[in-house]
Amino acid sequence: MNTAENRGKEREAGRQEAKEGQVRRREFADGVCLSELGMGAMRLPQTEEGFAKPIDRAAAEELIDYCMAHGVNYYDTAYIYHGGQSEAFLGRALKKYPRESYFVADKFNVQAEPDFEKQFEDQLSRLQLDSIDFYLLHGMTDKLVSDYLDHGAPEYFLKQKKAGKIRYFGFSFHGSPEALRRILSRYPWDFVQIQLNYYDWFHGTAREQYEILREQNIPIMVMEPAHGGMLADLPGKGRETLLRLHPEASQASWAFRFLRTLPGIAVILSGMSKLEQVKDNIQTFSEPAALTEQELDIPFLLAAYNEYRTGGEKDLSSWRLARLAALPEERQPSACIGCGQCTAHCPQGLDVPAYMKEMAELM
Repeated sequence: MNTAENRGKEREAGRQEAKEGQVRRREFADGVCLSELGMGAMRLPQTEEGFAKPIDRAAAEELIDYCMAHGVNYYDTAYIYHGGQSEAFLGRALKKYPRESYFVADKFNVQAEPDFEKQFEDQLSRLQLDSIDFYLLHGMTDKLVSDYLDHGAPEYFLKQKKAGKIRYFGFSFHGSPEALRRILSRYPWDFVQIQLNYYDWFHGTAREQYEILREQNIPIMVMEPAHGGMLADLPGKGRETLLRLHPEASQASWAFRFLRTLPGIAVILSGMSKLEQVKDNIQTFSEPAALTEQELDIPFLLAAYNEYRTGGEKDLSSWRLARLAALPEERQPSACIGCGQCTAHCPQGLDVPAYMKEMAELM
């Protein structure tokens, strides 16, 4: 069996069949099945623009109801989201549904309230819950490791887990791979949430962080799958490349489908603020197909080529082409044998081998 077939089988392992229009699910642990798409309650609709303005409850509840109706069962909030309003809203919005039909993720933020016992009790009250399914230390960085780990917070939350008030305990992370390894060695973490998307995969440390977690077989929750919205609104050349391949597909769907090719990811969070975003994402996650091997390679190579061209020909050593060096040798432009099969499948009849040859020479 070739590598592509192996990866395809691993991706599908544990994936649950879904009814038409329903988000697909994966088994997480202990028979718990989570929707591949999670609702992030950080960018809910507001009554007016601005920081910590009132949540538009009617519009936000419409999003939650649509998600629940289409199989989304993972809802992520935090103590500081929407200036403290997010938890209380989410608790009210989910209260009308059976408790076993959804999972709530919440986070302890040491900078907002260092008293972890007080913050946790406040969160249970805001959510109107007796327990929290997935609980995280929020936004760990290299500088905050000691603040989070050396003053009793993990021990307290592990005690709450033993008491049944927390089901799974983890952390969200915005630091270096070295710090990630140190944190993982301290406690028996159930899951970790990292920023992961195809931009950070090639132009950051996301791939290294992902591989560290895979080495230790720790389930991964993904935040910022579209790199803060950047991958949902690409500049001209990148947009044109994706439209040529699949004119009907949104740019955001490419970012999600890239992540769905990676084994070990439990939930991909999306901070959806509009119903059309919810509908588009649910359509993406209700379909079985992630990116094919051809789709995974060609758009990234062509996007890098376009970025290089728009950046100026003298910029030969820029990051626009440097990202390709991160690819395995057999998937770099120089590996193209010029067979022309990809050109035959391209709707625009692009001379892909010629582009591959030019990029190989530039590298």
